[in-house]
Amino acid sequence: MKSSSDLLAGAAKATTYNMALQLMLRVMTFFLNAFVLRFITKDLLGVVNVRLLLLHSTVLFLSCEPFDKACLSKQEKKDWRQVVNLMWCAVPISLVFATVFSLVWMFALELPDPDAVPYYNVGVVCFCITSVLECVADPLWLVARAHLFVKLKVLAFGANQTTKCVLTVLLIYFFPSLGLLAFCIAQVTGAAVYCVVYYAYFTVYVTKKKDEDFPLKSVRDFFPQRINGKPYFDRQLTGLVGSFFQQSLLKQLLTEGEKYVMTFVGALTFADQGVYDVINNLGSMAARFIFQPIEESGNLFFSQLLVRGIPVHQQKQDSAFLCSQVLAYVLKTVTLIGLTILVFGQSYSFLALDLYGGSILSSGAGPSLLRWYCLYVLFIAINGITEGFVFATMSKEDVDRYNKKMFIFSGVFLLSSWLLTKLLGSVGFILANCFNMLVRILHSVYFTRGYYRQSSTQPLWEGRPSLLVLVSLGGSHLIMYTSEKLLCCDKGLSRRILHIAIGAGCLLVVLLTVYISEKKLIAFVRDQFNKRKHTSNEKKKS
Repeated sequence: MKSSSDLLAGAAKATTYNMALQLMLRVMTFFLNAFVLRFITKDLLGVVNVRLLLLHSTVLFLSCEPFDKACLSKQEKKDWRQVVNLMWCAVPISLVFATVFSLVWMFALELPDPDAVPYYNVGVVCFCITSVLECVADPLWLVARAHLFVKLKVLAFGANQTTKCVLTVLLIYFFPSLGLLAFCIAQVTGAAVYCVVYYAYFTVYVTKKKDEDFPLKSVRDFFPQRINGKPYFDRQLTGLVGSFFQQSLLKQLLTEGEKYVMTFVGALTFADQGVYDVINNLGSMAARFIFQPIEESGNLFFSQLLVRGIPVHQQKQDSAFLCSQVLAYVLKTVTLIGLTILVFGQSYSFLALDLYGGSILSSGAGPSLLRWYCLYVLFIAINGITEGFVFATMSKEDVDRYNKKMFIFSGVFLLSSWLLTKLLGSVGFILANCFNMLVRILHSVYFTRGYYRQSSTQPLWEGRPSLLVLVSLGGSHLIMYTSEKLLCCDKGLSRRILHIAIGAGCLLVVLLTVYISEKKLIAFVRDQFNKRKHTSNEKKKS
């Protein structure tokens, strides 16, 4: 059994590797989109990045997410053979979902113009195959995550994304007539590589490296099997799967709500969807690169250290105190990052879009959309860590009650998305998402305050930024707003460079203010870095 310090070090290590991987992939995607935009139509971009990727994420998320959350929950005595048996249930479920949703995507939705986007039905089938292939690797992904095989997760996901990006570029450049088929070939090949990496690694690991602490001793243990004297599945985990499935269904609606509105209501044309998706990807770089790895690692840390459904005063006190510290400092960190993105994004959205895509992106609603997205990023930052803590500590009854609330949230979100889009265009999607995140944050705050009511620690209060930092951000906003109005009204290179330099100076002031006023946060980060360094040195010596 790993100690709390080992779990924290593992979570921190996972965050570091994930952030590095996300940075690499986001940079790769950044240049891929800039390249692809010059060789394909906006309609094809909308079909692939909105319609087909939504199909892929829907099948994959609903099939695997409930099992992942349930099987990662802490148990006093966990039989990993029962966990593996349960995880493999996701594969036939993915086949059912893939079949049902592929029929919906081909026969119930508005189809793109076959002259502009040929082979649409082939694309639907290929993206469903991709989802099933990734589900086949999911039992091994869960074992790797639970036992902190951080590098393996990074290697598999990196190989998957790199294969897709490289193949897409090569096929579009050398065989432009393939159109949608180029994306299909790249998608299926990337998923196949993802599976091969996991199965090849664990085959070598259990046959060559005899790890006494690793619960699965042979390749056979990674597949379903009967267990003498025990049921096929763990009853507690099986019950959690049902609760988490309802939650996953609602969470998927909330997370991808704007794409469902685009797909089922036809709020935007395929071309408009393509432009929206490009700007959405630019705006979400921080969310995917910084906040998603932090959320995943935080959820893993809390779920492994705290027993689900047990009040804080009945938990191990050292574990409860450490979780309170981590929640407070991580919340403060992501809030500071989100506020910085919000403040600087207001004055640099137009310049960023103009440099990246020219007048196609910087004209019209593009800059306004990106500015509002910066506000959405702040809400994503706060919601990720607070909701991660809540999901790791909720009892099964709490999860069931939350699912009913999520059902209401989903309905309000979808309705607001439709209404705001009719009134404001694509900006309405961002405003609806902001409202959705705000409601979820308020629920998480309410739950967490109740959880720590009988504790001397108050992590939410301790996680607020200092007044001095807020003042520095407000002053920076005024300076950069004035700079943008004076220097970015034309395309003069020297004026733009000066505007960027002013922003860099403001950022330096904000960082210095954080360093001066957030002493406890800096000390905590330094302490964790030193612990990781010490642990790494000890492993090298041994």
